[in-house]
Amino acid sequence: MKTKSLVFVLMTCFLFICGEVVGQMIKTPVPSRPAGQKDVLRLTADPIPTVRVAFIGLGMRGPGAVNRMAQIDGVEIVALCDLRQERVEAVNKNLVERFGKPKAKEFYGDAEIWRQVTALPNVDLIYIATDWLNHARMGVQAMKDGKHVAIEVPSALTMEEIWELIDTSEKTRKHCMQLENCVYDFFELTSLNMAQQGVFGEILHGEGAYIHGLQQFWGSYWNNWRMDFNRKHRGDVYPTHGLLPVALAMNIHRGDKMNYLVSMDTKAVGNPAYIKETTGEEVTDFRAGDHTMTMIRTEKGKTIMIQHDVTSPRPYSRMFQLSGTQGFANKYPMPGFALNAGTVDSEGVPNHEDLNAHRFVNEDTRKALMEKYKHPIAKGIEEKAKQVGGHGGMDFIMDYRMIYCLQNGLPLDMDVYDLAESCCLIPLTEISLDNNSAPVEIPDFTRGAWNKLTTVEFSE
Repeated sequence: MKTKSLVFVLMTCFLFICGEVVGQMIKTPVPSRPAGQKDVLRLTADPIPTVRVAFIGLGMRGPGAVNRMAQIDGVEIVALCDLRQERVEAVNKNLVERFGKPKAKEFYGDAEIWRQVTALPNVDLIYIATDWLNHARMGVQAMKDGKHVAIEVPSALTMEEIWELIDTSEKTRKHCMQLENCVYDFFELTSLNMAQQGVFGEILHGEGAYIHGLQQFWGSYWNNWRMDFNRKHRGDVYPTHGLLPVALAMNIHRGDKMNYLVSMDTKAVGNPAYIKETTGEEVTDFRAGDHTMTMIRTEKGKTIMIQHDVTSPRPYSRMFQLSGTQGFANKYPMPGFALNAGTVDSEGVPNHEDLNAHRFVNEDTRKALMEKYKHPIAKGIEEKAKQVGGHGGMDFIMDYRMIYCLQNGLPLDMDVYDLAESCCLIPLTEISLDNNSAPVEIPDFTRGAWNKLTTVEFSE
């Protein structure tokens, strides 16, 4: 009897201790800001009437970027760089010269030849569209070489890379923007405008995702680098499309900040099966689960949920949901709004008296709301964006806005802290998962300036 009692006491103590350990927040260190540095919130630089751009990486995303930039007034394409000579020559001939632009200087062959590009004296902006592993180091070097930098998603993979990009931007006072095109989707832009005008009331919860079966695309990645990254890393390895549009609408680092996350995933089934089917290899070390869910809580007591799934046979979805005290916005699987009565005035909105938050507004009302609350930056450029294209036009708006702000000496729509907040899910979700879904602290990348601003501002 005494033995059983002792065992019970020991087990109780063990469970208590384990509970304390599991329940503890895993801290994420914030390096001190080096002396002389200050934040880059609403950073401005001298106007650049003609923006001279150099492109590094001409694989999947690079050629489309060159095509868009070649159709923006006041852009000069100075240099093209890729490992493969045929890529550089084809883009120069079929895109740059096709639009009547002078032939760009060509760089190719050597794995480090990009360093010659960032060092060019006649370049204002470096546009990076390489594989993920090279994004951050190229961005850091470009800023050190005196250039503004735009980096494809995700722009950084580790906390070390994130902090190095932040510190370099702060030190050099150069723009470092992540090329998150989904922010410029017409529905997301309209919803952002509606949120800023209070149509949804106080937004308490947001959801985003990257759900995109990639089996048909894996072979398109040179040396299969994207599959390889998923094989080596657990967690949400591609969070930016889902998170950034939601984070902007919820004023992250503009009056609120993300405090901590908890992540959970399924086992890996689909991608190991794909590898076995296509190569015959029996895979036992695949890290990324088929589906990953991450929950985030903010300083102001709000929540965000982000999902990642590039394996399952599911329709493409970024989810994009905003849930407020007066209304709701939803992009996938169908775009729609649900609003309480009295949240919008009658001008241009049919059935405004029949609004009911228990159901989506009808199609006529949805279209009227999309027109009424069309974001100012989309007006005047919408038709050209749809004509030039790039995911329905949002890619063009992204590039156009960046060039417009550089030409006019305005702050860019997104800063290096937006980059950091979305990319930090890559290393931090892996830490959470490797510690039995423990909560992990999300650092304040602004180092104390998160409430200096009150809302996101897109300069006009």
